[in-house]
Amino acid sequence: MSKSWQAYALHILDVAAKIKRIQSRGDLTQDDVLYDAALRNLQTLCEATQLLPDNLKAQFPTIPWREISGFRNILVHNYLGDIDPLTVQTVMNAHLPALIDCVQTMLAADAGSNN
Repeated sequence: MSKSWQAYALHILDVAAKIKRIQSRGDLTQDDVLYDAALRNLQTLCEATQLLPDNLKAQFPTIPWREISGFRNILVHNYLGDIDPLTVQTVMNAHLPALIDCVQTMLAADAGSNN
């Protein structure tokens, strides 16, 4: 791994903030430009979660790490044709806050162990 896991964790938080900004601009189920922007950023976020260490992710079993990775594959490869915007919005609303909290906790614990 060329970068530290902390760089990927910070990237996840940056992308999550960008997704929130995209959501604040309008209804992505009604605006294809917002929807496309959200999809691209979700793909980036999911890829970054794959680069966090497995032993660290194991400390947070409530986060569906495998499902996040699988969702990334669906986004990238579009296995089932057009992805439903409502489903994407639901995934973001239901799972993004917990992921943000988890990554913030990982970073805080790491910062605390370096003091």
